[in-house]
Amino acid sequence: MTMMSLMKNMKTTMMVSEWQQLQNKLKERFGSEMDHDAILFMIGLQELDKPYKAYKKDEKLEVMHIGVCTVLAPYGFYEYKGRDDDDWPHWELKEKIPFLEPKSQSKLMNDALIDYFKRIDFFGE
Repeated sequence: MTMMSLMKNMKTTMMVSEWQQLQNKLKERFGSEMDHDAILFMIGLQELDKPYKAYKKDEKLEVMHIGVCTVLAPYGFYEYKGRDDDDWPHWELKEKIPFLEPKSQSKLMNDALIDYFKRIDFFGE
């Protein structure tokens, strides 16, 4: 095994363990593991900064979109533009997200979610 492939395997193992750490922490706080959609919805609610209410399906998608923009902004895909008259945050697409195979898409989201929770010091609680 080359040094490069060894380092790649170590990084993958580290990311898997960070993902599992995140899942464990979320399960501890909310009672069950959460998939990407549930986590993005939760982040969207946090960023929306409004009291919880029952959302219609299209509103839930908008809240999830806030979560997506929030976690992908540091990767250069979105830029925060401000809030509208209803106090909803708005983002501008800066770079088109490339087509990714499902496994690569999942890894990107895992990485972005882990980075988000590191930025808000979720692991340090």
